[in-house]
Amino acid sequence: MTELISVAQAESLIAEHMPSFGRERVPLHRSAGRILRQPVHAEHDHPPFDRVMMDGIAIRWQQAPQRDFALAGVQLAGMAMQALAASDTCIEVTTGAMLPAGCDCVIPVEQTRREGDIYRLVDGYQPARGQFIHSRGSDCVAGELLLEAGTRIGAPEIALLAANGFAEVDVAAVPSIAIVSTGDELIDVGSPLGEGQIRRSNDIAVATALRLHGFEHIVIEHVVDDEEATRNALASLLASHDVLILSGGVSMGQRDYVPAALASLDVRRVFHRIAQKPGKPMWFGIGPRRQCVFALPGNPVSALVCAVRYVRPALLAAMGMAALPVETVCLDASMDTHATFTSFVPAHVHTDAQGLTMAHPVPSRTSGDFSSLPRTHGVLQLAPGQGPLPAGAVAAFYRW
Repeated sequence: MTELISVAQAESLIAEHMPSFGRERVPLHRSAGRILRQPVHAEHDHPPFDRVMMDGIAIRWQQAPQRDFALAGVQLAGMAMQALAASDTCIEVTTGAMLPAGCDCVIPVEQTRREGDIYRLVDGYQPARGQFIHSRGSDCVAGELLLEAGTRIGAPEIALLAANGFAEVDVAAVPSIAIVSTGDELIDVGSPLGEGQIRRSNDIAVATALRLHGFEHIVIEHVVDDEEATRNALASLLASHDVLILSGGVSMGQRDYVPAALASLDVRRVFHRIAQKPGKPMWFGIGPRRQCVFALPGNPVSALVCAVRYVRPALLAAMGMAALPVETVCLDASMDTHATFTSFVPAHVHTDAQGLTMAHPVPSRTSGDFSSLPRTHGVLQLAPGQGPLPAGAVAAFYRW
């Protein structure tokens, strides 16, 4: 029997063997949610000029400023820079416009009163030099690093890329993934149940856990408990996909054909079986063309736990995504731990009155009991051999 490895060893071995899926260049509007594979530097100073921040008038500040200013011109957003000729005059300005030459103070329109071509400051208002001016280069200067490779592209990142002229951007290529459920008892979602049958759910649950994080190229297949059928199906999928994720057929039963089928297809086993509950039978290996193969247990909770704890993080890391700190939570109730196995316990998270993120354990009765999972947000990882953990203990948390 294969020796059990720890959760940390499993995580390390997966990271050590994962291939790179390469990169591609896409139009900026198609890069949302993708992982950046190039550093991004500022094309120019931001802002590229002294920028007006309020509608009003621009003046040359004086220690004891006069209260009346003759209108000498207009500076609208997008116009070439105007210039102030005399200190007793002003230029009308709009938000986003260049600060006119010779000006160093912007007075909001609500602090003025216009009488013909004269702007008069309201009684008691005292302007200050530099007010309501967004100085050139105050956000960043030309050449400054704005985004590092490995950043997931969201709305703020899109804004930076657009402002710096990136009509196209290098992003991580999304791997092609095949998810295969095994078992004679499994039928399609829309089929009526016969005696001894259950509807397939692991494959679509795992696919959803991946699709929610940008993995779009996914096909779902089913294979019956037959050695030749299993081998033929896996051979075909290995030839056409970067990643295989299998559900079921990986334990020690007489009809668990997956490990032998993978071995016959020259998929090298990296490990089989982890000292954890649920999810102990998990298998991981590398194919002859550097395909990565994750064989997950067939029980629903086990499959989903392994998917969010190992598969999804490994795929994101292989695409170059920068590592994020592991989320931690505080238990709001005491929780037993296992003497020798890492425990993964579904939990509902909430924020207490002090603003702490708390987790309420919602243990599954068995690794096949997934009816309570919709009431949870993810799983706690509890190290072995700690004895009962008291309320308030800190634990790692992995979201569905």
